[in-house]
Amino acid sequence: MDESANYRERLAGLLDEIAVEEGLQPTHIEGVHIFKGSKSVPRAPMVYRPHIIVVGQGRKHAYLGGEVYTYDPANYLVLAVPLPAECDAETEDGKPILMVNIDVDATMVGEMLLEIDGTSPLPGETPRGISSTPMNPGLAGAVIRLLECLKCPVDSRLLGRQMVREVVYRVLRGEQGGALYAMASRDDHFTRIARVLRHIHSDYAKPLGTEEMAKMAGMSVSVFHHHFKLVTASSPLQYLKRIRLDRARTLMTLDGYNAGTAAHAVGYESASQFGREFKRLFGTTPAEDAEQMRARLVGG
Repeated sequence: MDESANYRERLAGLLDEIAVEEGLQPTHIEGVHIFKGSKSVPRAPMVYRPHIIVVGQGRKHAYLGGEVYTYDPANYLVLAVPLPAECDAETEDGKPILMVNIDVDATMVGEMLLEIDGTSPLPGETPRGISSTPMNPGLAGAVIRLLECLKCPVDSRLLGRQMVREVVYRVLRGEQGGALYAMASRDDHFTRIARVLRHIHSDYAKPLGTEEMAKMAGMSVSVFHHHFKLVTASSPLQYLKRIRLDRARTLMTLDGYNAGTAAHAVGYESASQFGREFKRLFGTTPAEDAEQMRARLVGG
């Protein structure tokens, strides 16, 4: 058995041992989650958080801006900013999808850059906020050590952050390091866009136009629009709409909001416009979608 096959078998075995139930599960290390899914899932809208995602079994695809990003045992995924996209999931040979999600901490990345040399591993054009790349032996070993640590609460408490730090370091020094570097730097275009994205996620219900966003980023409208699309593969207003609709979906599914109250809560003045845009994105009415999502949560 070659080294990569051995790694994949070990990774899948550890994830299966740790993932005791279906869905996304917290671990003993803050910011590290394990996912287990027994069924394939068709392509559907979702919002990704800043993560490093390593898959041990199965395959997933993220669809954004006409590009397809595959993450599976041979390819890991990095997200440096929150991104609305579409995603599907494929099981193989009846085996569940298994993966580990590691939160990306800009402060940790920044500390590493100061200790390295402060120079970007990938200078040039503003990087996209999502990318997938082949797994390498250094990162594979770091992920295995992290998962071994997760098996023991004491190891997780004493060594967990060190293990996470090694995984982040391996990604930072790899082919996808440019986006993580940009996230932690201070003055480049990527960081200015990321600042606006954080504002959108915290104040999505407030009126917000492109000119105001550009001013917040310290850019002209044209420069802001250009770099926003490079990072997110979306226009600023389309991004804001997606975040509002996704948040409304959560309010209806988990908090019992009806379509009208959810629409108002996320910044829509017109409930009918909200209903049209919701159905265009999710393929069903807000009420029908909420009912379906709640049924999935309870195993219906």
